[in-house]
Amino acid sequence: MKVVIFGGTGQLGNVLVRALQARGDDVVVVSRSGATAARRVEWDAKSVGPWASELDGTDVVLNLAGRSVNCRYTAANRKAMFDSRVESTRAVGAAIAGCSRPPRTWLQMSTATIYSHRFDAPNDEATGVIGGSEPDAPPSWKFSIDIAKAWEHELAVANTPRTRKVALRSSLVLNADRGGIFDVLLGLTRAGLGGTLGDGTQYVSWLHEHDFVGMLDFLVAHEELDGPVILASPNPLPQREFMAALRAAWGTRIGLPATRWMTALGAFFLRTETELTFKSRRVVPKRLLDAGYRLLFPDWPEAARELVARYRSAGSP
Repeated sequence: MKVVIFGGTGQLGNVLVRALQARGDDVVVVSRSGATAARRVEWDAKSVGPWASELDGTDVVLNLAGRSVNCRYTAANRKAMFDSRVESTRAVGAAIAGCSRPPRTWLQMSTATIYSHRFDAPNDEATGVIGGSEPDAPPSWKFSIDIAKAWEHELAVANTPRTRKVALRSSLVLNADRGGIFDVLLGLTRAGLGGTLGDGTQYVSWLHEHDFVGMLDFLVAHEELDGPVILASPNPLPQREFMAALRAAWGTRIGLPATRWMTALGAFFLRTETELTFKSRRVVPKRLLDAGYRLLFPDWPEAARELVARYRSAGSP
């Protein structure tokens, strides 16, 4: 199988390249920069170029491109986050439309952040509430939802009638590589800072890297699935329980808590946003479960232990 991954030099791209190449797939990464174990082709992430020839006859296209949201939401950063997602998706769609033998499947990254900040019930594809008007959420959080809507709109309007399109509403994907989100969370835990943030009731939706790969494989094989699909464990949990399980997996009992104002101050100095820690992201992958996908790691304590074990086996950073 030939797979073309756009923006594939980041954490998720590297996870996928390893898994796909290990089973013998032909993998091409299209990116502006970065290292990858796959063959890499350059693009500008906003216009169709010579890279488009890679799509003709390809089995699967996966677009992961987009500037990191882990930053302060300044005007310049907002524009970069928005444009990088919308323009890259538009370019991929235009390239597919120009293929004589278009890809069978287009998997387009989106985000579970599109759903509302809520505690009462989980969001799924059928009954989930799209966010942006929650009375208890800061107005600045709406920007991430606006990005997600624009991102998915570009996918929807792309003129690719012979290519199935899937919007991947992904939760937090955790892997054991250095430099990723899990590495950051584990670093806090090892330093005794992995405690409760605020009151700790905000939900964390997460996904083990092996299930991220497994879900994408499942989507490729199940051609009846298109449109929005949530990628997440079916068992999100409150932040205080999430971090308690991570502390237990590492073997430490110390996890200093942080009040909302302390976390907000820390986010300011780290040049990031409190949305990343305080928004209650509670989603479940109903469509995948109903279609028969069974997770390798449905529960966080087990997933945390497996990730910690591989992290330790890899040695010190």
